Parts: sequence; structure tokens; C-alpha cells
Amino acid sequence: MGKANKAKDADEKGITVKKQDDMPEWYSQVILKAELADYSPIKGCMIIRPYGYAIWEKITDYFNCLIKGAGVKNAYFPMFIPESFFRKEAQHAEGFAPEVAWVERKDDHEERLALRPTSETIMYDAYARWIRSYRDLPLRINQWCNIIRWEVKDVKPFLRSREFLWQEGHCVYETPEERHKETLLYLDFYRKVAMDLLSVPVIMGEKSERERFAGADATYTIEGFMPDGKALQMGTSHDLSQGFAKAFNIRYLGKDEQFHHPYQNSWGISTRMIGAVVMMHGDDKGLVLPPLCAPIPVVIVPILFDETKEAVLAKARELQEELGKDVLIDDRAHLSPGYKFNDWEMKGVPLRIEIGPKDLEKGHVVLARRDTGEKEFVKFPDVKSHVGRLLNTIQEDLLRKAKAFYDSSIIPVTDWDALLSTVKGGKMARASFCGNPACEESIKAESGGITARCQPLDSAKAKGTCFKCGKEAKLDMLFARNY
Repeated sequence: MGKANKAKDADEKGITVKKQDDMPEWYSQVILKAELADYSPIKGCMIIRPYGYAIWEKITDYFNCLIKGAGVKNAYFPMFIPESFFRKEAQHAEGFAPEVAWVERKDDHEERLALRPTSETIMYDAYARWIRSYRDLPLRINQWCNIIRWEVKDVKPFLRSREFLWQEGHCVYETPEERHKETLLYLDFYRKVAMDLLSVPVIMGEKSERERFAGADATYTIEGFMPDGKALQMGTSHDLSQGFAKAFNIRYLGKDEQFHHPYQNSWGISTRMIGAVVMMHGDDKGLVLPPLCAPIPVVIVPILFDETKEAVLAKARELQEELGKDVLIDDRAHLSPGYKFNDWEMKGVPLRIEIGPKDLEKGHVVLARRDTGEKEFVKFPDVKSHVGRLLNTIQEDLLRKAKAFYDSSIIPVTDWDALLSTVKGGKMARASFCGNPACEESIKAESGGITARCQPLDSAKAKGTCFKCGKEAKLDMLFARNY
């Protein structure tokens, strides 16, 4: 390959806009050029490429460990849902009606079928057959699946599309206390996924009445805030009370020899988590991945010349064996070291190890951090321990930096004008709010899209009056524009 072609390839591979100047375009370029996803010929859908799916596998593996430790078991239910199932819970049916996609083909006497926008109804029909006694409770089931919501024409990969991947947990309990305790437990698991695995800070909070899940008594969220000044709902957990149990005739014989309707919850996170990682940590060179969710935490780039090639590759393989199976050696002979450096920076690999003939002579390697660009020389005997410490440091530093941004983005306000200027300035406003759905609707309409995100679970009791309508305040609420 000639120098001109290499330069052309490098130009095509690089990001052509700055993140702070045009984040939507920057985001699209990173997703495509880092090979996380591609656009599909089906309008509103995306293709998740192997590198993007590998991040999803990191999330699924991590979360499976958490929920299995809490007694949850994985299962799978059909993606087709009979129309009559939606009608059994009126509020649920009304809430999802605009998003449901229907199967066109059916037999003459067959009921119309929907492609699942969520699985409460199909799962709870089965629960009505499986649950007979208090001895069958609690029932804790999760499924990993795809979801279809016919609400999007222009796809934003990982953030909004007609089809996406998620997990949905659905549990059944004897008492509302046990249900509520575990509803918040799964919400905390989501917090751990976001903060401990992905280094993305979130606030745990309760949604407003207007923003509740259709058919729920209460909805809880982990709410992120992205560098372009928009909030991102990254996971939800719902108190479903007894509404679905009554609609689907889920009953159990209690210890008192009487029949009772149980209490339920549901909870879910999706591939939207990947979008949050891209937006929060990425820079003008591409992805920046926290080590714990990186498909390739460390890449070794040998600097190859004909006369020293075998010796350098031998040392690279020795380092790979010492460091572990997740470490990759980039031995592509047709590409220059500079091109490889740019390629792995685009893909966000947390740590790069460079080794050439001069490094071999001096008994050291060069370690390059993706997040800061810092480089240092490390002697061969110290590489393994140094790499381990450095990966931990990168993970912690990314969260520390992101959290500092999040904390500085929350601004207390007391009046309507202050809220408008705060959100327009790319911040999140925290205000005393009456909680009335009509007032909330007027806020969204008059502001051009500002929404109530959540009341933080650790917030104190609201004081004073609502910043918008002047009535008694009941909620300490966060407001922002959102994805």
C-alpha cells in the first residue's frame, strides 16, 4: 500500500467534527467508524456489529451475576402477543397503543398478534398458570430479548430505534413491602452497571406521575446526564402493585387458606447503555472505553522491521501470555504503526503497549493510556503488575471525571425564568414542584420540550411552592431536555 493510499485511509477513518461542536454528527461517526453498529436497510433499525455486541456481552455477563445472586432465573417467552392480552389491563394498553407493531399475516380465525413492545402480558398469562400457593412465591424471572416499538423513523444507534435489545425482569411477591424492597434492589443493580462497570454516573430517583410506566403505581429510574446537556434515562424499575395480577387472574392460596392477588414488579435496561458510554467518555479521536467493559482492554502493537520482526513478535506473544487472553497483538504487517495507533484509539482500547527493537534492547515497553494520552516506559518484569494497576486507575479516573461533570451540571432554581435559562445553558435544573400532571404538561409545552426527569431518592422533603404554578410543592424534581 502506497503512502498516498494510507493517508487517504487514515483521513476516512478519523472523526471529521469535534464533539463539542456537533455532538449528533460526532456520535454517528464514532458509532460507525469504531465499528459498533451500522445502519440497516429497514427504516428505524440498526445492525449491532461484533465490537458493539461484545460491549453488550460485558453488560449482560455483569448483570447476570448480580441478578442470579438475588435468586432471579433467566427464561424466554414468545415475541408474539395476542391482542386480547393488551386489553386485559386498560392503562397498559392505552400507554403502549401508539408504539405497537402488528403482524399482518394471520389465519382467518386467528387473533391478531403484536410484536412485543414489552412482555408483561405474555408472561403474566403464564404466571397465572404457574402460581397456585404462597409456596410458589416469590417468583423471580428475567429474560434477555429484542423489543419492537414502532415509534421511530430516524434511528439513533443504541439510543432510539424501532428494535433494540434489553433485559426485562418480572417478579411476583406476597407482600407490597417485599416487592418494593426488591424493586429498589434491581434499581441499585442498574446503578452498579452504570457506575461500576461503565463509569457513567447516574442519579436514582422516582419518576413523576405523568412519566410512570403504563399500569404502574410507581416508576424508579437511573438518570444519566450527557455532555451535550441532555438527560438520558438508562434503566427503570416499576412497582406494579396488584393491577396486572387482577387483570390476568394471578392468585395464590395463602397461609390463611384464603386466595390472594400477589404484588409484582418489572425492571429493564437496554442497549441504550452503550450509547451512554460513547457519549460520556468519547473524545475527538473516537471511543474511550472503561477497561471493565472494553472488549479489548489492552492491545500490543509490535513495531516490525524485517531483521528484528521475529524477536519482537516473540516478546509480544510472551507478554500476551503473561497478561491474559483478552489482550490482543496487532501483527497486521500491511499497516503502519501510526495507522494502528489511530485505529485502536478510535475503538477506545484503554491501554496500548508499544514494543519495537529499541525497546527490546532496553528491556522495556511503552504504555499509552487512551483516556489521557500519557505514555510511560515500564521494564519487562513490571509490566503485568503495572498494567493491572493502570487499568484500575483508568476505570476510576473516568468515573471521577464524569461524576464531577454531572455534579456541576445540577443547578438549583426557584422560578420559571431561571429554569429556562439553566436548561438552555446545557444544565439540569433542580426545583420544587407540585407534581400535578397538568402543570408538568404545561412546562413541557411552554418550554419546547423540557421534561421532569426524576425526584432523587435521597432528596429531602420539598419546601415552599411550585416554581411554575405557585401551588404547594410536593416534589424535589430534576428537569432537563432528554433523549
